Amino acid sequence: MKIAFLTDPLSQFKTYKDSTFAMMREAVRRGHSIYAMEPQDIALENGVVTAAARQIHLTGTADDWYRADAATDVALKAFDVVLQRKDPPFDMEYIYATYLLELAEQQGARVFNKPTAIRNHNEKLSIAQFSQFTAPTLVTRDAERIRAFHREHRDVILKPLDGMGGMGIFRIGADGMNLGSVIETLTDNGSRTIMVQRYIPEIVQGDKRILLIGGKVVPFALARIPQHGEIRGNLAAGGVGVAQALSERDLEIAQTLAPQLYQRGLLLVGLDVIGSCLTEVNVTSPTCFQEITQQTGFDVAAMFIDALESALAGN
Repeated sequence: MKIAFLTDPLSQFKTYKDSTFAMMREAVRRGHSIYAMEPQDIALENGVVTAAARQIHLTGTADDWYRADAATDVALKAFDVVLQRKDPPFDMEYIYATYLLELAEQQGARVFNKPTAIRNHNEKLSIAQFSQFTAPTLVTRDAERIRAFHREHRDVILKPLDGMGGMGIFRIGADGMNLGSVIETLTDNGSRTIMVQRYIPEIVQGDKRILLIGGKVVPFALARIPQHGEIRGNLAAGGVGVAQALSERDLEIAQTLAPQLYQRGLLLVGLDVIGSCLTEVNVTSPTCFQEITQQTGFDVAAMFIDALESALAGN
C-alpha cells in the first residue's frame, strides 16, 4: 500500500512523541510505502490534483530518522490513501487544501480524515452537536452577552475558535478582573466570534484526550495535567501527560460519538474531556499515540493502521 502523509515539515518532528511518526513507523513495519508532502506541494493543473511528494525511508535512528527521495509530481489518486495530518491553524490556506483534497477524492483519491468532514467539524463548535455532554457554553462576539454569561456563572473560560495547543485561553474568576480587556483582545473589538464556557474545576485532574479510531474507542486516555498554576493541560503548554483507563462517563461519551463521527468520514478523532464534560472534538491531527502506548503498552498506532487497512478494504 502507498500511503501519502500531508503533514508539517518532517524536520520539525519530535519522533519520541509524534503521532504521525508512530503511524509511519507502523505502516513501514507492515511493508507499506510512505510518502510525505506539505500543503504548498499540492497543485491543481489541467484539472488534476497533484502533489510534489517524496518517498520516505526510515533509518531507525532517533536524530537522523529518515531519508527522502527526490520529489516527483504525482496525482493524488495514484496513492492508495492520503492521510491529512497537517496541524492547525485552521486558516484559509487550510480550507483551500481541503477543497483540493475534496476534488482529488472526486478523481478517485481516498483521503482520511475526509476533507468535507474536517471543514464541517470545527474543533470547538462541534461539541454543540452533543450538548448533553457539555458544560454551559456561549458562542458569540457580543461583549454584553459575554458579560451576562460571566455574571451567571462567575468563573469562566474564554477561547478562540481556531486555536490549538491551549493558545489564547483565558480564565476569568468571580471578580471579573480583566474581563473587558480579554473580550476586546479575543473578539478583536467585536469582529471575531469566540467561545465562553463555565470553568470546570476538574481540570486539576487533567484534560483527558480520548482517541476514537475507525469508530472504536481506544481504552486509555491521556490526562494532560496543568503545571505551575496553569489552567491549561495541553502538552504544548507544559502539561504532564498521564495515561489512564477510561471512566464510565468517558466511555459513555466516547461510545456515543465514535460510530457517528466515523460514519461522517472521520477515521481518527481526539475528544477532549474535562471531568464529565466534553470540551473539544479534534479532527485535524489528533495526537497522544506514543504517550498512551509508552505508559500502557496498548499499541495505538497498530490500531490505527488496522482501521486504515480495514477502511480501504471496504470493511
